[in-house]
Amino acid sequence: MEGFIGRQRELAKLGRLFERVKDGGTVDRPGRAILMRGRRRVGKSRLAEEFIRRADVPYLYFTAVHETLKTQLTKFLTDAAESNLPGAASFADQATESWEAALHLLASALPRQTPSIVVIDELPYLITGDPYLESKLQRLFDREFSRIPVLLLLIGSDLSMMEAINAYDRPFYMRATEMVVAPLTPSDVSEKLRLPAAEAFDAHLISGGLPMICEEWRPGESVFDYLQNALIDSTSALVVSGERALAAEFPPDAQARTLLTAIGSGQRTRSAIAQASGGIPSTSMNRALQLLLEKRMIVAELPLSTRPSRETRYHVADTHLRFWLAFIGPHLTEIERDRGDLVLDRIRRMWTSWRGTAVEPVIRESLRRMSGEVIPEGTAAVGGYWTRSNDPEIDIIGADREPIAKKITMAGSIKWLENRPFDQHDLRELIAHVSRLPGGDTSTPLFAVSRSGTTTTEATPITPEDLLDAWRP
Repeated sequence: MEGFIGRQRELAKLGRLFERVKDGGTVDRPGRAILMRGRRRVGKSRLAEEFIRRADVPYLYFTAVHETLKTQLTKFLTDAAESNLPGAASFADQATESWEAALHLLASALPRQTPSIVVIDELPYLITGDPYLESKLQRLFDREFSRIPVLLLLIGSDLSMMEAINAYDRPFYMRATEMVVAPLTPSDVSEKLRLPAAEAFDAHLISGGLPMICEEWRPGESVFDYLQNALIDSTSALVVSGERALAAEFPPDAQARTLLTAIGSGQRTRSAIAQASGGIPSTSMNRALQLLLEKRMIVAELPLSTRPSRETRYHVADTHLRFWLAFIGPHLTEIERDRGDLVLDRIRRMWTSWRGTAVEPVIRESLRRMSGEVIPEGTAAVGGYWTRSNDPEIDIIGADREPIAKKITMAGSIKWLENRPFDQHDLRELIAHVSRLPGGDTSTPLFAVSRSGTTTTEATPITPEDLLDAWRP
C-alpha cells in the first residue's frame, strides 16, 4: 500500500463498481463507466494503475496528450495492440481516421464472458481534437460497451470539462459514475510523513498533498530540512510540479497565467491583482479571471455576514501551487544555477508571514468538517469577514448559510505562530471586531484557533490536533 496512503476510499469505490461488472449487473448491461477527475499530478493515474494491478484482469491503458487527431489514433491503436486484451492482435497493422471506428474495434477486442478494464487517461485532450467524441462515445457505450463486462475508466485533469461531460444537456449524461480524486489530506500527510499535527499542516501547505512530493519527503523530516534537500535538485517534484501544471493549463504568454501569478504572489483584491499584472484591460481581466475560476485554479470569496457585500477576494485553490508561485516559480533560474540556498533563505525570511495567510483556507475547511460537538450546531457555512479597509477583519465566521447568512453561529481568530499563544489582547481585539460584524453581538460564541494554545478561557480553543482529527476517516 506504500504510496497509496489516503487512497483506501477511492480504491474501495473502484472495487465496488468493478464487482458490479463482474457480477453481470442487469441481465444484458454489465458494462460500467466512471468519470474520474482531479487536479494535475494528484495521483489519478497511479490510482488507476494500482486498481488495475489488484484487479488482475485483461486491460488497456491509453494516455492521451495534446496532439493531432491522427497521431492520437495511431498511438491508441499501438497501445491496444500491445495490451493483454484477448483481441489485441486485431489492432495490428490497423489504421483508422475516426474515434468511432477505433472504439468499435476496441469493443470487438474485449472479452464477452470475463471482465476487463479500459482506461482512457486525459480524455479532455481527445475531446479537444474531436468535438463530437462525446456523442460517439455515448453511441458506442449504449450499443456495445454497456453490453459486455467492461469497466470504462475515463480520467481527466480539466475539472470543468470533466464535470460538464455528465451534465444533463450533454450526450454522456447519466451514463457514468463521477469520482473525484482529491489531494492527500493533512491527516494523510501526517500519517505518511510521521509528523505531528502542526508540522503536518506546514507540510501540506508546501506539498499540497501531491503524492509525488510526499514521496520525496523522508518520514520525520522537518519543513526546512526537506526544503534544503529539494531546492538543490532542479528536477525535484517540488520544483517541477508547478511549472508542469501551468504549462498544461496555459500557454506561457496567457493573461490568465499572468493573473494567477499575481494572485499567487499574495494579491487578493481585484485592484491589487490588476496593478500587479501590469494594467491588463478590464475586459481582458474579466475573461482571464473567469477562465481561472472555471478551471478551478482560483477561489473567489465574499465576506460572510448577514449583510450583502461585493468585496471579493481571490486565492489560489491548490496549496502547493500557492507555495510554488510565491517562492519557486519566480526564482527558478537561481535553482537551475545551483543557488537553491538563496531561495531557501528567502523562504525562511517570509515563511511566518506567508504561512499565516496560506493556512487560513485550510483551517476553514477543517472547521467545515467538524461536528456539532466541536463547533456550534447549525453551522452550515464557514468563512471570514472583512471590509475594504480591513477594519474590521475576522478570520473565522460560522453561519447557517452563505453568502448572506440569517444567523451568525460563531466567530474566531487564527494565531498560527510558534510560542505565541492566543492571549487576552487577541481576545479584546476579536470582541471589538465582532461588535462591528453584521449579525454579530455579545452572545456570538468565540473561538481561538491557535498553533501554540491559549491563555484565556473566554474563547473556545481549537488546537492543531483538533483540526487534524477533522480530516481523519
